[in-house]
Amino acid sequence: MNHAIRVHETGGPEKLVWEEVPKPEPKPGEVLIAQKAVGLNYIDVYFRTGLYKAPALPVTIGMEGAGVVEAVGDGVTEFAVGDRVAYAGALGAYAEYRCAPADKLVKMPEGISFEQAAAMMLQGMTAQFLVKRTYAIKPGETILVHAAAGGVGSILVQWAKHLGATVIGVVSTPEKAALIKSLGADHALLTTDNIPARVKEITQGAMLPVVYDSVGKDTFITSLDCLAPRGLMITYGNASGPITTDLGVLAAKGSLYVTRPTLNTYTAKREDLVATAADLFAVVKSGAVKIAVNQTFPLKDAADAHRALESRKTTGSTVLIP
Repeated sequence: MNHAIRVHETGGPEKLVWEEVPKPEPKPGEVLIAQKAVGLNYIDVYFRTGLYKAPALPVTIGMEGAGVVEAVGDGVTEFAVGDRVAYAGALGAYAEYRCAPADKLVKMPEGISFEQAAAMMLQGMTAQFLVKRTYAIKPGETILVHAAAGGVGSILVQWAKHLGATVIGVVSTPEKAALIKSLGADHALLTTDNIPARVKEITQGAMLPVVYDSVGKDTFITSLDCLAPRGLMITYGNASGPITTDLGVLAAKGSLYVTRPTLNTYTAKREDLVATAADLFAVVKSGAVKIAVNQTFPLKDAADAHRALESRKTTGSTVLIP
């Protein structure tokens, strides 16, 4: 027996339907995974609402998970039955069993649990390329992270501190401010603050070389106003909706740069995926970055998990258990 969460039509959390589906068999180049944990990410909301278009409906959403290899398809040589594996970027995760392309999988090292892996593959590898490659943080720099108590945000705060940065985090509540301070944030600002003015005060007028923003439309101008001339705005999410601002504003505000990176681009080559995952596993095993699985839901209750995520009631990472 196999169950999955299916979306037959786009819309609210009530469109997530728990139903029985056939247990798949791996095609050539694929691996069948008995899933032990599934990650919850905002990209799941985008597919559910239709902001991101699924290949076809009905669709099993979800991009991230961890489990045990139960069968391998023809041509798969890197994995064997019984291997502990994790993945991100393979649509179809909200299921008890699923097939995934072998080239999307990585082997899990000892010392990393299924829940940790499911919570950190997409968010953690996203944080890795954001702090190491999209903008390589240097010791002594001051950076700002929006939604700093969230899944990617809480990892960014810790990793940036590990790299020697002074970290300004922006959160929605005093409780979340206390949380990010416990993770190492030097300054915790609230969304109700005048954030550019506070940044100017903290940096003594120098402003910032980079801002990490997963909120989107509501914070775009605020983020630009925090940057030094020729600074970089990294927009990696649309929690408040897509950005529609005329990019002519970049010239007016100091010849600024904006980029919209994705994990798929940064891990398109097999060697990049393996190296990114290895760097993430290493920083977690070292203790420099802690993966906080602060919420778990049964997979069949994915709708409740989506409601919690969208209402900003979650912190850190959320895992769905098949």
